Amino acid sequence: MIELPLNSFNENTGWRRSRTTNSLPESFASIPVPHFSATSWRKLVAFAGPGLMVAVGYMDPGNWATDLAGGAQFGYMLLSVILISNFMAILLQHLALKLGIVTGRDLAQACRDHYSPPVAFVLWVLCEIAIAACDLAEVIGSAIALHLLFGIPLIIGVLITALDVFMILFLQYHGFRVIEAIVGSLIFVIGGCFTYELMVAQPAINAILVGLIPSSQIITNPNALYIAIGILGATVMPHNLYLHSSIVQTRAFERTTEGKGMAIKFATIDSTVALLFAFFINAAILIMAAAAFHGTEYANVADINDAYHLLTPVLGASFASTLFAVALLASGQNSTLTGTLAGQIVMEGFLNLRLTPWLRRLITRLVAIVPAVIVTWLYGEHGTGQLLILSQVVLSLQLSFAVVPLVMFTSDRAKMGEFVNPRWLIVLAWVISAIIIVLNSYLLLQTFAEWF
Repeated sequence: MIELPLNSFNENTGWRRSRTTNSLPESFASIPVPHFSATSWRKLVAFAGPGLMVAVGYMDPGNWATDLAGGAQFGYMLLSVILISNFMAILLQHLALKLGIVTGRDLAQACRDHYSPPVAFVLWVLCEIAIAACDLAEVIGSAIALHLLFGIPLIIGVLITALDVFMILFLQYHGFRVIEAIVGSLIFVIGGCFTYELMVAQPAINAILVGLIPSSQIITNPNALYIAIGILGATVMPHNLYLHSSIVQTRAFERTTEGKGMAIKFATIDSTVALLFAFFINAAILIMAAAAFHGTEYANVADINDAYHLLTPVLGASFASTLFAVALLASGQNSTLTGTLAGQIVMEGFLNLRLTPWLRRLITRLVAIVPAVIVTWLYGEHGTGQLLILSQVVLSLQLSFAVVPLVMFTSDRAKMGEFVNPRWLIVLAWVISAIIIVLNSYLLLQTFAEWF
């Protein structure tokens, strides 16, 4: 295992501590990286994996409702919003991986070292709430998929998802590459399912291409604007920034200037390619909804259950509904893997507190399962749908508290040295941060106005 050198940063850097424990110590620098003289292909294969794990957060069940609503109500018009939000995600994840590679700290550790203990504690609480909300969406999504596929009652499906914690523990004992392989396999299952959906939906290619170009109607139509902001808000997941800054450190690259430069290069390629695949999944959901429901009596479909029951009769394809539910189940299970890892990273990073992995994940799971069981018991399917929406609202609240420190740290030469963000990237990152903050604030105000 590679150990970070002590006193790597002096007091002028802004870090409060000169000694820190490696992020995810059980997996730190556990995956070999070829020498500099190796081919680019071999180095790319060595760094491939973290990007797929991060991409999971951009196609989790919480995104499905906004994509379905956007396609059913407005056809292909909001494809441009998915594309723009994906570019934002690519940039922010690049900053996250660069922070982890250059400083040897994940975002949670960096916040603990930079801010005063009270501020760091508040950031930790907000982040834990966001992870619980994300886990809640995964639990509900998996439970809905089990109900649709096998007729399992929702409350039983919620309880079954509690067993995921043991699966994750088993996988991590067999190496980090095993987890990456499982995540990658499930992503390709999701991709295969939606490739079939697109084939049977037969969308209009010209309309898709037009939809990739931003339209003024998105701004002038209040309903389209609301869904567009929802798509933007549901795309960038705050826990992904913590996750990515940690898992890139599982690679055993040389902790030198040349080694870090190589790691940033290939980790960025890995991340970008994986997020483009996530764009395909989100775009496919919207395109499928547009082709199947837009301009019909089902144009108001936004619920996962309704979409499942209508796809086969509307498209006339016997497997359309089944594969939709399979993709949903794979999405929920994938998000479970990455969400619980993010929970471990956040607790250890902010508090420097280490619990046994099974206990940490069980706590994270119970925080999500308890409210899901209560709401499912009291309100049934409608209640779980509302809970899914609430989880996205909570994530929107937390996002700014992850994005702003990330941009600050990676724009600070004292912390990043020669890898500090260039001026153009600093400006672009702050513009994107401002857009995210403003749009999420607007979405929250609109959501609360509807509720009250």
